[in-house]
Amino acid sequence: MKLDFSFIVPVYNRPNEIKELLESLVMQTYKEPYEVVIVEDGSTLSSEAVIATFEDKLAITYLKKANSGPGDSRNYGMRKARGNYFIVLDSDCILPPQYLEAAKKALEKDYVDCFGGPDAAHKSFSLVQKAINYAMTSFLTTGGIRGGKTAVDKFQPRSFNMGISKKAFEATGGYGNIHPGEDPDLTIRIWNNGFETKLIPEAYVFHKRRIDWNKFYIQVNKFGMVRPILNQWHPDTKKITYWFPTIFCLGFLLSIIFAFLGFNFPIYFYIFYFVLLFLDSLLKNKNAAIALLSLAAVCIQFVGYGYGFLKSTILLNFSSKNAEELFPKLFFKN
Repeated sequence: MKLDFSFIVPVYNRPNEIKELLESLVMQTYKEPYEVVIVEDGSTLSSEAVIATFEDKLAITYLKKANSGPGDSRNYGMRKARGNYFIVLDSDCILPPQYLEAAKKALEKDYVDCFGGPDAAHKSFSLVQKAINYAMTSFLTTGGIRGGKTAVDKFQPRSFNMGISKKAFEATGGYGNIHPGEDPDLTIRIWNNGFETKLIPEAYVFHKRRIDWNKFYIQVNKFGMVRPILNQWHPDTKKITYWFPTIFCLGFLLSIIFAFLGFNFPIYFYIFYFVLLFLDSLLKNKNAAIALLSLAAVCIQFVGYGYGFLKSTILLNFSSKNAEELFPKLFFKN
């Protein structure tokens, strides 16, 4: 099958981000034609003027619609796209020049109907962004499989960097209206429809993520709340490891209490773990400030996710209401 790529990028009030992404697409080493579909998701801060400056450099399809969330916007873009293989990106990503060439090479060698790529920190990112990137991708935190080159289970692509064939999109109907969580939900339904997924390590992106601690906490807290909902929808995907951040946080509180009572062994475990995190981040980032900030990022990640996961699990199991009634802010009305 000849691969005709269409990039699908929803954007909401982020013209500066989309400018950086389009600049990186202009620099692609890939020589064959490809399409870039930008979906303006009800923005009040339009990207139209920025996009117009790239129309002579890229084959851009610019679409506008009422705000209905990133999942529905991606579906809208894929329905309108001309290609037969879609690559879904977040607007806060920057691509290395070889991205599309690497993706095509990997698909031609071992074709799958859905792939995902890792994310990395660009040299221009702030220290906080690099620390957050470490927390979200390190094997020592909750991000190991997503950011690494191997997986202990089927690889679950994430929609900041996700390829999906037109065939798989039409078979599954695309993304649901939950957010976040729309990407693992789609991946599971892709598997259930008989399609395969894989990681393409060479098809990585530079992902900016959240630029301050508060936004990062809100993001990971939502991730934690969403996971029990996905477990309820897809019970065969449950894993004990999803409890790790909650157990880690509760254990840390208990270790402090034990330390006051003269029993120090539990707190030594946590000290060892944080020293290991610091050294690992220092080795990867070559910067002591980033390594220190990485400790803060991991703490925020575990507390935010762990609390969200515990709260969601309790409410889902002891309430008569369904997930959309309990957590209306996690669902878009399409």
